[in-house]
Amino acid sequence: MYPAERHKWLIDTATDEGRVSVSRASDELGVVPETIRRDLEYLASQGLLRRVHGGAIPASFDTLGDQPLDTRDSSAVSEKEAIAQAALAYLPADRGSIVLDAGSTTARLAALLPATSRFTVFTDSAPIASVVAARTACDVQLIGGRVRSTTQATVGNSRELERLRVDVAFIGTNGVSLTHGFSTPDIEEAATKAAMVSCAHTVVALVDSRKIGAESTARFAEISDVDVLITDEGISDRQRRGLEEEGLKVVVAVL
Repeated sequence: MYPAERHKWLIDTATDEGRVSVSRASDELGVVPETIRRDLEYLASQGLLRRVHGGAIPASFDTLGDQPLDTRDSSAVSEKEAIAQAALAYLPADRGSIVLDAGSTTARLAALLPATSRFTVFTDSAPIASVVAARTACDVQLIGGRVRSTTQATVGNSRELERLRVDVAFIGTNGVSLTHGFSTPDIEEAATKAAMVSCAHTVVALVDSRKIGAESTARFAEISDVDVLITDEGISDRQRRGLEEEGLKVVVAVL
């Protein structure tokens, strides 16, 4: 196989599955691991892949780290708006209770809540609390703790969340993969998200398709801990099948 053919296979596999490993590529392409490592180094130098331990991931995953909220809010705007619109179908009955995790997609859901809504809303985001309190009839409870400047989420509050039991939790994530579950860069924020997942009868993850296959430092939920994943049309058929085979309901929001 010519180098160009190997490169295409490596890029296509990483894009479709979120990751390509040296060992698998070596087996499937019939070349020694050293050749694959050189290929991956070359592709990384060209900005086409990002090298990680044991393989590579799409270069786009580099943009999914612990970035300021306003930076994330300006990316994948149409996809996030479609995801938030689809999430409205999972709101509980009026006067039910919900958790709204901090994040740019959950903030869009907060802005879409009907003005007549009378939910009890728990959130770790001051911006979300302000929006919901100002434009709905909801009872808004801001979860306390230290505010992280990057995400504007409160952290150090997992014990407070452990005392709650809510109908639905709407959760954001930096990455979701079959091997690492749902993850985020900050350990304290991961603890908050884990407590949100544990306190809800139903867990709905709002995840734009760039994050599917991505892995961040701290896992806060297994695939089996989440009931529904709402994403956009960028998810591949293979990614969707893999998640559904783990028992996760995948909803694709149409732009």
